[in-house]
Amino acid sequence: MAPIITLTTDFGLKDPYAGIMKGVILSINPNAKIIDITNLIPPQNISAGAFTLLRSYKFFPKGTIHLAVVDPGVGGSRKPIAIKAGGYTFVGPDNGIFSFVLEEEEIKKAVCLTKKDFFLKEISSTFHGRDIFAPAAAHLSLGKDLEDMGDTIKKPYLLDIKRPSKKHRSIKGNVIYIDSFGNLITNIKDTDIKNHKHIEVRIKGYGINGLSSSYIDVKNTAPAALIGSGGYLEVACFGKSAAILLQIEEGEEVEVILK
Repeated sequence: MAPIITLTTDFGLKDPYAGIMKGVILSINPNAKIIDITNLIPPQNISAGAFTLLRSYKFFPKGTIHLAVVDPGVGGSRKPIAIKAGGYTFVGPDNGIFSFVLEEEEIKKAVCLTKKDFFLKEISSTFHGRDIFAPAAAHLSLGKDLEDMGDTIKKPYLLDIKRPSKKHRSIKGNVIYIDSFGNLITNIKDTDIKNHKHIEVRIKGYGINGLSSSYIDVKNTAPAALIGSGGYLEVACFGKSAAILLQIEEGEEVEVILK
């Protein structure tokens, strides 16, 4: 099977950046199979990129190379890295973009990409996706060993990820991602509440009793709570954006009362 390289970026659809990266990859390995996870991560939102990668990476065959570039620090002191974990290889900036994945997967090998033989000849200070990450991913897809591409690092940079807190019969968490439908995805997992038949979700002064089983079960446009496909508690409105209706942004506190 042709090697798979995925792209997760904040480059958008208007500009040529993601397409240029694909061109670089295919120039080095014409047999590479490139799949966009998304190029519409909110600009410079590393946490959103990290969460998107978490929800996506396991649905690809083992051996897939996940190339993720949400890189507001490009040209600065952050390092370019590649990591082997969970049967996959991850390539991108050492700015926390792999934080959620590395909570789930043990690192087998991590290197700082230092060998310029695997970069483009001229390296821009503003487009490492083209000049460093894309060529590195392409060489890895040709079977190049990670150890040959740089110096070992012990611990990549990790984001300070907000985690739910449980006290008595209450779980407090936060909205960590808002999807394009305006659904509010929290960091409270289904495993945090699965043993409780009755719950109330409170967010920004609004109370929601119980869980719906799907979006269509919401019979009106009032906010409802449900467990989404990623296994996280969501607040959603059928046919409307919960984020707009409730005027909520990422980071908003969510409380679940366990009854």
